[in-house]
Amino acid sequence: MATGTGTAATGAARTAALLLLSLVLALAPRASGAAGAGGGDCHFPAIFNFGDSNSDTGGLSSLFGAAPPPNGRTFFGMPAGRYCDGRLVIDFIAESLGIPYLSAYLNSIGSNFTQGANFATAGSSIRRQNTSLFLSGFSPISLDVQSWEFEQFINRSEYVYNSKGGIYRELLPRAEYFSQALYTFDIGQNDITSSYFVNNSTAEVEATIPDLMERLTSVIQSVYTRGGRYFWIHNTGPLGCLPYSLLHRPDLASPMDGAGCSVTYNKVAQLFNLRLKETVASLRKTHPDAAFTYVDVYTAKYKLITETKKLGFDDPLLTCCGHGGRYNFNLNIGCGGKKQVNGTWVVGNSCEDPSKRVSWDGVHFTEAANKFVFDQIVAGALSDPPVPLKRACQSKGR
Repeated sequence: MATGTGTAATGAARTAALLLLSLVLALAPRASGAAGAGGGDCHFPAIFNFGDSNSDTGGLSSLFGAAPPPNGRTFFGMPAGRYCDGRLVIDFIAESLGIPYLSAYLNSIGSNFTQGANFATAGSSIRRQNTSLFLSGFSPISLDVQSWEFEQFINRSEYVYNSKGGIYRELLPRAEYFSQALYTFDIGQNDITSSYFVNNSTAEVEATIPDLMERLTSVIQSVYTRGGRYFWIHNTGPLGCLPYSLLHRPDLASPMDGAGCSVTYNKVAQLFNLRLKETVASLRKTHPDAAFTYVDVYTAKYKLITETKKLGFDDPLLTCCGHGGRYNFNLNIGCGGKKQVNGTWVVGNSCEDPSKRVSWDGVHFTEAANKFVFDQIVAGALSDPPVPLKRACQSKGR
């Protein structure tokens, strides 16, 4: 009898323990926020993005005037702060994670930051620009400024969320989201082009890359100290395939590769990407409790440009929204802009079907091209480590 009672008690204890373990496992994903359960999806509750025009959803428009029509014509039906006919890669990233399109931090009207914020600003660079937007076209909102904005956003949103409550709890993120969110970076293109545009030599441009990596590392470290643990970092694209690069420095346009892209520009972009990959690997060693994913968008974009016809696009260097010349691009008449030439108004208009073009305005891609790039990177085939976007929290220590 005593033995039977002990066996029953042991069985009951085991049953209780199993129930408790099941409860813990069931609650674990909710408690950890972004952590995937059993190798499943990560459930990021928010995205915080840093970058330039490749991921700007309204920052520059808020500061210096809206991107004019026909920007936004394909998807939004009106200008939406993006230098594109529709969605950007960051928009497709948000869609795939079930997160609303990110509001620009600098946009004060109609913004909802419940599930993240976008600090990217068109024309931004990692280093500060020693000039003004009006003189150079490059933004004063460099990456360090974006990191200060992020710091303020954390402090002020937590204070307002807790002290004022009400409607603010419907517009601002929960405090725990900052440690559970996905932090995306897409910046560096303007550091290379701005350096070339002031007539620096290739050797001089390449000499800036170590400093760029140090500054980028500093900002990522700053985000880490404020709770960020999941990082999705894009490299830079083939800059030698952008009409604005080719026309700003025609002396660098030759030699060209088979797609008509500048070999010189692209080699510098590749060197930047090599150093960026090394930087991300170093961060991974420094912070083994964080997940860092290096994403090779260069390969995706170059594939699109070199296999254009096969993929259903036309001339990869022919701008959709612009005016005149080999590339339908004019340095003085941008997309949606107009200028009087010999008594006649010349306008930078959109092509009839943007979905057939790779280049939207000579600097940025069309929505169709952005969608192609997203489709190439979302499953992790071009990532290091090769994890899909939805499992980017699982690459800790890899």
